[in-house]
Amino acid sequence: MELEGKKIIILIEEMFNDHEFWYPYYRLKEAGAEVVVVGSGSADTYKGKSGTVGKPDVSVDQVNAADFDGIIIPGGYAPDMMRRHPKMVKLVKSIFEAGKVVAAVCHAGWMLASAEILEGRTVTSFFAIKDDLVHAGATWVDEEVVVDGNLITSRTPDDLPAFMRAIIKEIAS
Repeated sequence: MELEGKKIIILIEEMFNDHEFWYPYYRLKEAGAEVVVVGSGSADTYKGKSGTVGKPDVSVDQVNAADFDGIIIPGGYAPDMMRRHPKMVKLVKSIFEAGKVVAAVCHAGWMLASAEILEGRTVTSFFAIKDDLVHAGATWVDEEVVVDGNLITSRTPDDLPAFMRAIIKEIAS
């Protein structure tokens, strides 16, 4: 199990993309990681776009970036809700600045822009937020997964296998 002993956050908020939350959640567990679901604290459970319900283990107030090896931000409309909570944005920025893996798929690039960590980085995302990422200082490319240092990005649920292979490889190294 390549991620045994590693501790990884998956963020959750209302209207998360069900595939982009659950696929990484179970793939990380399969790889031996301890997965901690972190919510904003705005609710006890959150509903995905397709109707599945996710329950956070803790709220963002209860975590310390130093205790984790990486963070995954699912897409859907959840990133727009997440970035309304300054502590969630700060958590992403703190993990990034510590040189740990920050991974974002689909619309999750909105959180990267709000965390102000895109300057000079090459990323991908769902095409509709390309302008947002470019205006935040990133170079945007249309590829299934982009690894730029400790930043890993992907476009859509179709890219999840490549996205998770990149995340596991980076965290395991």
